[in-house]
Amino acid sequence: MYLKKQYNLVLESRNVLFDYCKTIKNEDFINENSSFGRGGSMRNLLVHIANTYEFWIANISLKKSIVFSPYENYQNIEDVLKLFLSIDEFMDDFFELTEKSDNEIQYERNGQKTRTEPFKIFTHVITHEYHHKGQILSLSRHLGYIPVDTDIIR
Repeated sequence: MYLKKQYNLVLESRNVLFDYCKTIKNEDFINENSSFGRGGSMRNLLVHIANTYEFWIANISLKKSIVFSPYENYQNIEDVLKLFLSIDEFMDDFFELTEKSDNEIQYERNGQKTRTEPFKIFTHVITHEYHHKGQILSLSRHLGYIPVDTDIIR
């Protein structure tokens, strides 16, 4: 129950960012800046965030086979919004899984078998999202925009 409640706070904050991104010129949204990681564009950073949810939540936790799309498949904020709708769908499956069981999730990473609890995976993906959200806002400032407050408490 608390995971879903916390994710709803993440969604509110994410939607503030998405509304802000709708005000960014598309050429700026997809413009790659080598000073920022993961391809250095707002679009690429958002797709990277989604890919991380796909990897840890869908592939590792839910044992789905999600194939990551290249950044170039998402040409504007509307395309990115559709990608995140798919993220929200399997997050609902993740919440159902965590309500049914506190079992650890087994996975292999870098050739090593390991396990962790669902709460740790969930914490990882949301803190990862906020890290890159800060980069997106900073990148937009470098492009001459005035970032919005995307904190959970605003």
